[in-house]
Amino acid sequence: MTDTTDQKGPSEKLSPNYDDAVYKHLKQAIGDYLQWMKSVGYARKTRQSYQAQLNQFLCFIKSNKISRQQFFTSNSLEGFKKITGQSRLPAINGLSRYLFSQGQIPQPLDQSTQRIDLPKIYEDYLAYQQTHRQATARLISSIKRVLAAFDYYLQTHKIDLGALKIEQVDAFLAEFLAPFAAASCRIYRCRLRGFLTYLYHERNVIKTDLAPLVVGRCEYAQAKPPNFLRPEEIEKLFAGLTLRSASDIRTYALVHLAYTMGLRPKEISRISLDEITFSTQQLRLTDRKGNNPFELPMPEHTAKAVAAYVIGVRPKSEHRTVFLTIPPPFRPMSSNAVGYHITKAMRKVGLSSTAYWLRHTYAQNLLESGASIFEIKEMLGHDKIESTKLYLHVHLKLMRKVLFDETF
Repeated sequence: MTDTTDQKGPSEKLSPNYDDAVYKHLKQAIGDYLQWMKSVGYARKTRQSYQAQLNQFLCFIKSNKISRQQFFTSNSLEGFKKITGQSRLPAINGLSRYLFSQGQIPQPLDQSTQRIDLPKIYEDYLAYQQTHRQATARLISSIKRVLAAFDYYLQTHKIDLGALKIEQVDAFLAEFLAPFAAASCRIYRCRLRGFLTYLYHERNVIKTDLAPLVVGRCEYAQAKPPNFLRPEEIEKLFAGLTLRSASDIRTYALVHLAYTMGLRPKEISRISLDEITFSTQQLRLTDRKGNNPFELPMPEHTAKAVAAYVIGVRPKSEHRTVFLTIPPPFRPMSSNAVGYHITKAMRKVGLSSTAYWLRHTYAQNLLESGASIFEIKEMLGHDKIESTKLYLHVHLKLMRKVLFDETF
């Protein structure tokens, strides 16, 4: 795959009446900054994310005819945040620090300007997410980004939230999602669906449940069946795991937890040393999705894989989280990092799969071993059986045994 951050420049579909020198200066600064990020080792996904935000910022500067001296003022940034709905501006913060280090601006961006205030019902929803859904600070930030843009759109078009129609929601999404990649669009639609569900079910603000109507172009079809790995693919994955470095040993443990226990990347990232009892090979998950704590037996080889990491290569740290970053300063791994390293191990052996495939495989293995759907629901930590059903393929072996009296 080619590195788009090194080939695509910022968008140039802008007003022709603006001073080209100002536009070219900012475009060149953005290009230099992205190149610098690559030279110092920023991840490609980070550079792509930063480039997307900087593209929007360049369009905003041009379309609003903002002078070079006003690029990083509070008025400019507040206007940019309202239009895009972005409560955090990491790329613009980084650009300002880079330009300051190069002596091109007198001071970097004051990050105290990064606050967005929303009407009470929006803030109530964010509080609801934190209280009832245990939403992380990162998730709240993502939700707030969409809500801020949605609120700005409704105010701009004088739309009453209580009289909201799907046509208006669709028009907002068409405008808001235009600069984003397909994966980001799916995430932001999900964020808005959650808010619409809250307005209908929890607050009775809207008269029709609009959430099911907020779907992407590819989501109108029947939901895709879950993806899982076949036995030969599992063998290929484990055969490709090595123990040559600290990172390898950590990945070895991560893959075991995902495959033999069906844990989500977020659950793996949150495991504490206090939740593992190696003597009895038990893992108690207290910080689980849906606030559904559960104690799970750890297979012997999984317990040994985790113990090898903890005893052999885990950095000494005040953090009680099991899995830490390799380079200092040592800190807990994020769920994204867990998923990345598991997926990387899969891609290494030619599997075009992701970390969640191992969770689906775990569920399928439970089904084939004779576990009931209720037992699988409990093991996966689902609130509803309907969620568990989405994980399971038809048990073909069992069906053939019943219909044709075949044995295996």
